[in-house]
Amino acid sequence: MFHLGLKRAIICKDIGSAKLDIEKVACYRPRSGDAAIFEVASIGRHKRLQIDSGRNATLFPGDQIMAAFGNRYATNQFKGVIPEEPSREFHILGQGGVIGMVRSAHAGMPKPTVVRMIGYAVDEQGEVLNTRTHKSLDAFSGNVPSKARVILSVGASMDSGKTTTAGHLIRSLKKAGKWVVYIKLTGTVYTKDIHFCLDCGADLTIDFSALGFPSTYLCEQEELLALYQTLLNRAAEIDPDYIVVEIADGIYQRETKLLLNSRRFMSTVYAVLFSCGDSLSAVNGVQYLTSISAQPAALCGTFTISPMLIEEVESLCDLRIATLKDILQPEFVAYIESLGCLI
Repeated sequence: MFHLGLKRAIICKDIGSAKLDIEKVACYRPRSGDAAIFEVASIGRHKRLQIDSGRNATLFPGDQIMAAFGNRYATNQFKGVIPEEPSREFHILGQGGVIGMVRSAHAGMPKPTVVRMIGYAVDEQGEVLNTRTHKSLDAFSGNVPSKARVILSVGASMDSGKTTTAGHLIRSLKKAGKWVVYIKLTGTVYTKDIHFCLDCGADLTIDFSALGFPSTYLCEQEELLALYQTLLNRAAEIDPDYIVVEIADGIYQRETKLLLNSRRFMSTVYAVLFSCGDSLSAVNGVQYLTSISAQPAALCGTFTISPMLIEEVESLCDLRIATLKDILQPEFVAYIESLGCLI
C-alpha cells in the first residue's frame, strides 16, 4: 500500500481505497484526473501542496504525494500539459495537486517542482482511479435555478481583480438580504477563491473541482456547458436570488472565449462585471466584449485603485466604473437590480 506519511492533494480527496501499480508507469498514457503516487525530487515554484483537509502542507524532497494529472494555463505562471507518452518525471503545475509537464513559463517564475512517478493508484480490478469517476455531468439545458440572476465576473487577464470583485459583490448582495451562490467555473484546482467568497458571505460556494476536474484547460465547449449546468443544478440547493459566476484568466483565453462566444451560455447571464488592470485593457476590453454581445454593466478591478487610470477610462468610455468601496454601497445593488437583462 502507500507510505504512512503520504500527502494526499485536495483534488484526490474523494479517492478511496486504492492499490499501487508500478507496472503501468512504463506503458500507460495518463488522462486528466488520473491519480498516482509521486516522490518529490526537487523543490521549485510549488513549496506547498493543498492536501485533502484543505491545509497547505509544506513539501520536502523525498515526500510521497498523491496527486492527479491535468493541464494548466496561467499567463503569470505556467502553461503545462499532460504528456502524450509515458514518463517517470513530471512537474507540479498547481498547488491543488495538478501534475504535468511545463511547456512555457512566465519569466519571473522559478523552475517547477519536480516529482518522480512511483506508481498509479488503481482499484481492485487494476483500473487507474480517476478523480472524475462516478461524477457525471448534466446535459446543458440553460435552466437557472429559482430564476436567479447570474452575474458573470470576467477579467482582462489573470490577476485583474475578478475574484475580489466577485467577493465584494457577494458582500453587497448579502447586506441587501439576498441568497447568493458563488461558482468558479474554470481554472486550476485550488480552493482559495471559493474560501474567500465563502468568507465574503456566500451561502454556497462551489467550483469545477467538486466534479473531479483538476483543471478546465483544453476542455471542449460542450463539456464546459455541461459542467456549468451541473454546478447550476447544485446551486438549486439554497434557492438563490443571485449566482455570481467567475471565469478564470483573461477574455482572450481559450475556455473563456469559448464561453463568451456561446449564445447558449450567455443567454443565462443577467449582467457582466469586467475587471481590468489598466486603462488600455479596460477601453479595448469593452470594445471586444460589446462586439460579441457581452457588454459589461460595470468596469471594476485593479485599475480602480488609481484615480488617474479611472479618469483615463472615463474620458473614453461611458460605462459605470465601480471601485471596491462603490460595490459595497447599497446604491450598487440597486443599480444591478435596475438593469433588466443586458445580455
